[in-house]
Amino acid sequence: MATNVQATPQAAQHSKLREFFMAQLRDIYWAEQKLVKTLPKLSDAANSEALRGAFDSHLTETKNHVSRLERVFDMMGEKARAEECPAMKGIVEEGEDIIDETDDNTSQRDVGLIFAGQKAEHYEIASYGALRQLALDMGQDEIADVLGQTLSEEKAADRKLTELAEGGINRMALEEPEED
Repeated sequence: MATNVQATPQAAQHSKLREFFMAQLRDIYWAEQKLVKTLPKLSDAANSEALRGAFDSHLTETKNHVSRLERVFDMMGEKARAEECPAMKGIVEEGEDIIDETDDNTSQRDVGLIFAGQKAEHYEIASYGALRQLALDMGQDEIADVLGQTLSEEKAADRKLTELAEGGINRMALEEPEED
């Protein structure tokens, strides 16, 4: 049975958990900055107006996520700095491959872009969920609230992509003829 025990703020300031938290914060900070650069490319590659709108809307949110993370660094008494996130780097590269390997103006490409977008969202959901819990465990409730706000937005973005897939993009791709 799990217990909900919080560290004292003094203990949390000099702990292995805080060190791990900061490393993961630098990782997601890099990931969010990478997405700020990547989302416009996904939007430009999308065939569906609704999918372009979803990527454009999430770009605005992602810029806010970067700002929130900078606030969290400040709340932790640290300078905001990013460390390359191998997971997001791989997800972004996979998204670029999807663009390169699919035809322009096709629903098939949109299906692939939704896949890439959801892979990014799921990584972010996992990261923000875990970071939020660590903040709570370290007695950093205000930081947990900030991270929780971003977590909610990431979940909503994932739901939006699912709705687009279920709303017809996948069926339209099914109707596209295979090329010889």
